[in-house]
Amino acid sequence: MDTQNPSAPPCAESRPAGKNHPHRRPNSGISGVIHDNARHTTRFTVIGNHLAQHPALSLLAIGLSVHIQSLQAGSPVDIKTLAKRFPEGPDRIAAALRELETHGYLRRTRERTTGGNIVTRTVSCNRPGHHAERPANTAAHTAGDTDSRADSWAGTGADTRTDARVGVDRPTRPAHPTTPGPPKKRAPRKPLPAVPQPAYKGPGLLQAATDLLAGLRRLDPDLLLSACDTAHLAPGVAAWLERDASPTAVRHALTSDLPPEGMRRPAAFLAHRLTAKLPPPAPFGGPSSPPETIRVQHPLRNCDGCDRGFRGPEPGRCRDCRMAVPVAA
Repeated sequence: MDTQNPSAPPCAESRPAGKNHPHRRPNSGISGVIHDNARHTTRFTVIGNHLAQHPALSLLAIGLSVHIQSLQAGSPVDIKTLAKRFPEGPDRIAAALRELETHGYLRRTRERTTGGNIVTRTVSCNRPGHHAERPANTAAHTAGDTDSRADSWAGTGADTRTDARVGVDRPTRPAHPTTPGPPKKRAPRKPLPAVPQPAYKGPGLLQAATDLLAGLRRLDPDLLLSACDTAHLAPGVAAWLERDASPTAVRHALTSDLPPEGMRRPAAFLAHRLTAKLPPPAPFGGPSSPPETIRVQHPLRNCDGCDRGFRGPEPGRCRDCRMAVPVAA
């Protein structure tokens, strides 16, 4: 019998399957995301990859567009409502809405109602530029490419199929491009409306008007004005202050009954209010003087007796000549 060598190493064990690195198995499918999908039949919204994987939009803008497209038609999507719904502040939400507007996923237009009020109409587009791609001889494209505001694909499970690879519900429409069309060029912005001008533009009065306008942002985030807009509106506020309107009254006139859907150009809105609601000049003698205490100043005339100057409602003699006539008689 041969002598066994106890120091000889045992046979190397095979590596457990769980310790194998994923990058060594490129075809295993576990190095990236794995989809665990279920087919939706109710309460779902179809979002195109051109939005979900947009190379230029921020993550906040993409998520905000998905939220807006999932809402029912007529739901409010102004900055105040969205700021109450999400933890992001009004400034970040306003910036995200401008991103969506730049890339064609959102259209906001100002319209005047029959009552004279100005409202903002918001249209959410789930596929920017689809009007230019619509075929002229295919009725299915005309019905399928209808632009909707919020719920263009929400609330129905019809017209969908399941991708066998990852189980994702996809529409039976023709594949759309991965990148949206170029944004439309905007027309040059109109200049701000003219505002009332004070009779005397003193530096103290203009500074008080500028400080009042700069403080409006504390009352409403939409009233955040630029330095150029503040300089344009300051004379209008100074005209109010010159007419004995208190700063509190001016703030109330500018910030009361603001549009619930927000303002696209707050400076133009304030310029209109400064002109339309301008109070009349303060009465002579101050607001506390009764009408009977106000002295009427007659024109200067020459006395018919002594040719001295005096003030009176009609030509004639001065007071001294009128008193001297009975004595001389």
